[in-house]
Parts: sequence; structure tokens; C-alpha cells
Amino acid sequence: MAMELTRFLGRERYERGQGEVNHRNGSYDRRFALKGIGEVQVEVPRDLSEEPIKYLFLDGVNFDMRIDGSIEKVPVLVAIGVTEDGQKRVPGFQAGDKESASTWREFFKDLKKRGLDSARVILGVMDGLTGLEKVFKEEFPGAKVQRCQVHVARNVLAKVPRKLKKSVADDLRSIFYASSRKKAMEFFNTFKDKWQKDLPSAVKCLENSIEACLTFFMCPEEEWISLRTTNIIERLNKEFKRRTKPMEIVAGENACYMLLAFISLKMELHWRSNPIGKVRNNLPFFQKLAIDKFTQNS
Repeated sequence: MAMELTRFLGRERYERGQGEVNHRNGSYDRRFALKGIGEVQVEVPRDLSEEPIKYLFLDGVNFDMRIDGSIEKVPVLVAIGVTEDGQKRVPGFQAGDKESASTWREFFKDLKKRGLDSARVILGVMDGLTGLEKVFKEEFPGAKVQRCQVHVARNVLAKVPRKLKKSVADDLRSIFYASSRKKAMEFFNTFKDKWQKDLPSAVKCLENSIEACLTFFMCPEEEWISLRTTNIIERLNKEFKRRTKPMEIVAGENACYMLLAFISLKMELHWRSNPIGKVRNNLPFFQKLAIDKFTQNS
């Protein structure tokens, strides 16, 4: 493993490379059972790139694991980081209750211990999990929270009678996809005036989340479509589930980590051609549309 890390980094221990930002970052202990030998303890070397991460997408995903002879549903916390040039990375994942503030705090502290520069993180995109927003703001004091608009819309529509759902959904779409924050707040005030009498619970639900729903307006316009929701990390979690589905049951936490690490590396290779806020170079037609902002010249 030490030789593999040397090959991956392209340089020997204590050797400096021209323009390199990744480096060795200690090791962690893992125990494995080998047939005919028994249990062995291994020091696994690790790295962590110093690429500055500006956005963090946060969520959790559950796996059925074999723990101490029984099958348990184990939640795993997952983070996707977006670098300053729009590239997506998976800086880490860790078993833990996604509803627990203390497990999220431990997760964030581990990311920072391994090299994540908290001062460079300016936005966290999440779905309003219990305690997560508060802990995120404490661990990343210079960052703001963007709450997933899809989750907020579902919560609002859950308080709306069936016959009014389409009308309310259309009004929500006008707010969330407004051309500016000022315009979005104008649509929100119209929403309040229109539905306060008949749907006070729905209005209150949206009012409690509206500020966090519109944080994305602080970012470059070409990135807005990617920052409104947690779709990016939910797609990764679906890929985790798809790849592990044939196994039905994951053989313990260590096996789960190895699988997720492999899947994450594969996804990062795929993401290289699709950075946030960038139009793919091999699609000139869509690139032109983006430049023209989907408007006619006449």
C-alpha cells in the first residue's frame, strides 16, 4: 500500500514535486481476517489533497450490514466537495446517525483534521436534517446554508389539499426559479397574500425556510442550477445503492468503506468532464445557447 501511494503521488516520501498539492497524511489502523493466518492489523497510508473546497453537499445513506452476527441497518454520512474550479470530489464518508448533531460534528472535525480548509468553505447544501445546519454553521463559521428546495417544496405541499397542489406547486416554482433574490422575495410575498387565509400552515412552513432556500443567489449565476437542491449527492447515494444491491448485505463496515471508496473514485473520473457551472466543451450547440442566455439576437 505504501508503494501504491508513492506511485499515486508520483514521488517518494519527503520528496517535493513541482506544482503538486496532494501529499501523505499519516495512516489509520484496519484489522482484516486472513484465511489460515487469523486477524492481522494493518496501517493503511492515506492522502488528502489541499485543493480548496468552496461548497459542501451533505447527506446520509443507509446500508444493511452484517454486524456481530446479525443484520443491522447502518447509516453512513457522505460529503461531496466542490473545488474552486467546479470539480466535484468525495472528501469523506463515515458511519453515523444522520439525525444526530454529534455524529455530524465528529464527521466535520475528521474532514478538517485530514486537511479540509474550513475557512474556504462558503456554502453547505443540505436537506434540513435535525441538528445538521446548526453544527455546520459552528464548524464552518464563514459559510452559509442552502436548504434543498425539493425537500422544502415537499414539506409545503404535504400541508396542501390535493385539488390545490398544482396551483401551489406552480407558485413555488416561480419563487425558486426567479431571476434574482429580490424577484424571488416579491413572488414569496405574493404567495403569502394569496394563500395565507386558506393555507396558513403551508405558508408558515415556507416562511420558516425561505431565507435558507435562496442562499444560492450569492453564488455565480451559472452555478445556480446545481446549488438549489441536493440532487448531486443524492445521485451519488443512488449509485452507492445500485452498486451494492447485488450483494444485498454488506459484510461489515470495513467492506462498506472499501466499496464506497472504489465507487467514489469512479464517479470522480466521470465528474471531470462535467464541472459545476461549466458547459461541456464537446457540446458547442449548448455552449452557444449558454453564452446567448437562451435569448434571440433580434
